[in-house]
Amino acid sequence: MGRIIEICANSAQSCVEAEAGGARRVELCSGIPEGGVTPSYGEIRTAQLLTSNIDINIIIRPRGGDFLYTRAEVQAMLYDIEMAKRLKVHGVAFGCLTKQGYFDIPLMRRLVEDSKPLSVTCHRAFDVCREPFVALEQLIELGCDRILTSGQQSDAARGIPLIKELVRRAGGRIIIMPGCGVREDNIARIEAETGAKEFHTSARSVVYSVMEYRNENVPMGSAVVASEFETVQTDRKKVAAYV
Repeated sequence: MGRIIEICANSAQSCVEAEAGGARRVELCSGIPEGGVTPSYGEIRTAQLLTSNIDINIIIRPRGGDFLYTRAEVQAMLYDIEMAKRLKVHGVAFGCLTKQGYFDIPLMRRLVEDSKPLSVTCHRAFDVCREPFVALEQLIELGCDRILTSGQQSDAARGIPLIKELVRRAGGRIIIMPGCGVREDNIARIEAETGAKEFHTSARSVVYSVMEYRNENVPMGSAVVASEFETVQTDRKKVAAYV
């Protein structure tokens, strides 16, 4: 099996670009500056309408921040999983921790069971949990299909030692998918040094607004946004380079 590329897609159009570039799968999400949150029903349906040969996974994450969820947030996640099943997407991605930093096994089990028959990825909640090797065995027992991880480092290149050991210990029982900071200039190294075969990347470029009238004195969001007239989108040329 060759290298499988999963694109972190921030819109339906990014899904189109990912497919055109030859990616096998997307993780569709919104709120990229927050690390990705659950996309809307409309975004998912549009992505399905505009693509024909790519697996669509969606992130089940009600907000940014930590992975310790309230009762109301858990209910929202359950409803979003229900929506994902109704729309017949390929899979979902989620992760829930206790306040002590371990995986919340009863809650994870409930979410995994409710997600069947969809594919389940444990997202980068894994990267902020305690005892990753204990978590690895727990996630295998729960029936997760893969773990998205940067090796508990700021990027996957720095996390190579842990990713390599996770791949070894997994022994094919679960897929270990490096993500965060996977780029054209380091993916071959990460692949060679870890033995991983699936990779998660954004492959985005800046898209400039075609607005002619601009009032740049009125921001619509956080001050961290560089310009109201710039967005980011998956770039099919970058995807093709990874593939």
